[in-house]
Amino acid sequence: MDVTGTARRFRVDPGLLGLAVAGVVVVLWFLAGPGGATVSWAVQSGLDVAIAVSAWRLARASAGRRHARRFWRAVTATGVACAVGDGYQTGLAVMHLSGHRPSPVQTGFVVVGMLIAMVAMVCHPLGGAGRQRLRLWLDAGTVLAAVAVFVWYFVLADVVAEGNRAEVAGAAVASAIMLLLSVGLLKLLLSGTAPFAKGPGLLAAAGVAGTAIAASTVTLLTGTDDPSVIYVSQLLPCLLMPVALRWQELRNRRRTETGPVGPRHGSRLPYLAVVAVQLLLVAALTTRSADPQVWGVSVGAVLITVLVLSRQMAAFTDNERMREWFQSVVQHSSDLTLVVGADGQVRFATPAARKILGTGPGELVGTLLADRVLPEDRPRLAELVARLAAERGADADAELRLRHTDGSYRWLQVVGVDLTPNPSVAAIVFNARDVTEARRLHDELRHRATHDALTGLANRSLLEQRLDEIPADETVTVLLVDLDGFKPINDEYGHHAGDQVLVAVADRLSVIAEQGLAVRLGGDEFALLVHGDISDEGRVADAVAEPIWITATQQVTVGASVGLATGSPSEGGRLLREADAAMYRAKALSPAAGRRRERP
Repeated sequence: MDVTGTARRFRVDPGLLGLAVAGVVVVLWFLAGPGGATVSWAVQSGLDVAIAVSAWRLARASAGRRHARRFWRAVTATGVACAVGDGYQTGLAVMHLSGHRPSPVQTGFVVVGMLIAMVAMVCHPLGGAGRQRLRLWLDAGTVLAAVAVFVWYFVLADVVAEGNRAEVAGAAVASAIMLLLSVGLLKLLLSGTAPFAKGPGLLAAAGVAGTAIAASTVTLLTGTDDPSVIYVSQLLPCLLMPVALRWQELRNRRRTETGPVGPRHGSRLPYLAVVAVQLLLVAALTTRSADPQVWGVSVGAVLITVLVLSRQMAAFTDNERMREWFQSVVQHSSDLTLVVGADGQVRFATPAARKILGTGPGELVGTLLADRVLPEDRPRLAELVARLAAERGADADAELRLRHTDGSYRWLQVVGVDLTPNPSVAAIVFNARDVTEARRLHDELRHRATHDALTGLANRSLLEQRLDEIPADETVTVLLVDLDGFKPINDEYGHHAGDQVLVAVADRLSVIAEQGLAVRLGGDEFALLVHGDISDEGRVADAVAEPIWITATQQVTVGASVGLATGSPSEGGRLLREADAAMYRAKALSPAAGRRRERP
């Protein structure tokens, strides 16, 4: 059993332990009676300092992530501003110049701090696009409406009904700031672009909300006006914020990547907000008089809301399962799926992009597909797109070479379908499979079938194919070459030396053929296919007759009997026969050659 690993896993963090102990001490201290306004402001100042320190540490740990670092720096500034304001208020309380009510200076610093945090959250990138972003704002609006209801019920309603203008103005400003902070927090929590994890974010949001409504809620639920209880209910939500920041620090240490994980596809926060408002309605009805008609309508509204929410939660769960299933399938698929817009830009790529092209799917998005295709294959891509546009809804395929990040090109079997008429897609969807190895094997087998294994020259099969490919109205010349004196070299020096001679002759014939084709027909027989009408057998014979070194000190020479025929490529069989006959006539007139020469 790994006792060390288990102990490490369950080791308590000193920072969280200190905050927990501080919370217990604060509760006991105030409930026991010694606590008061001075202690409350002092504790609040200490919590502000803890927030500033933790946020600064998170900012330093966010190097390389510009938006996250900017966010945490703003939170640091918020903590510093609140610490200055609460510290000033603590000094006033120590000097008995102020009680529990905050001074304008304290309020000013706290408001500035909250505004800094609010601007940072509102300016943080939202993520998502189109209807997804609309859904995010609708969810945020639902939760924000619930927050507004609670703020009105617990903070503003009584002040508006009974307070003076100064109290109404102060409560309105505090409520507005609370709502704006809620907007920022909700945007980050719902979009998934937040620089913090969901758990710490929710805990911090609970702390922010608790600073506004905790005291009123405790009074409503318990019916007590005991100052000690009020102090505790105000300080405990503030304690949640440094706890959340410390929790985020620990998560960052345990994770190799702490950046945003992308927009979330759904959240249960809007549903919880609706439930909370319904519960508040029931609580309000139990504390305030209402006739049976109002109760009937209220109970019906609550029941209908519960049924609708249950239906929505069931659909939410099904959609989440379907999304997770789809992501799992795509994540482990070996085929690459690309969604390409009408402008040729990649809008979506599956994770297989890294395996096939060596690049992450996010790096492909926004790039032009044609830029990654081998230039000579781009006409084939354009033809594929044209075929898809001509037959909307029908698929078409092609083999294209796409550039890998290592500079090589991979053969992909691409199947596309044009879904631009579908408003949900409005793009062309390509599914691509890496066929590089199969293509390499195919090319290798094809080369072996059409080329000589020893010399690398074309064989008779490829010669016949080339004759068939040349237009019939052109003129070609076929030269047949048979080596003279080759057998004595094989007999005297062995087949290895004979192979050296054949390879050397093949190299020379390849140079002579230039844009034509050099062929080994078999044994010591070769052929040349040349475009046009030529009669230069002598050049071929002279090139073959040059000495050939078979060892470091020995060289040999061979002769060549050459015959040629000129005509249309459609008469390939006749040209080969005539060239063969001419070659044998030349051989009958030439003595065999095969001499050994010593290096001087």
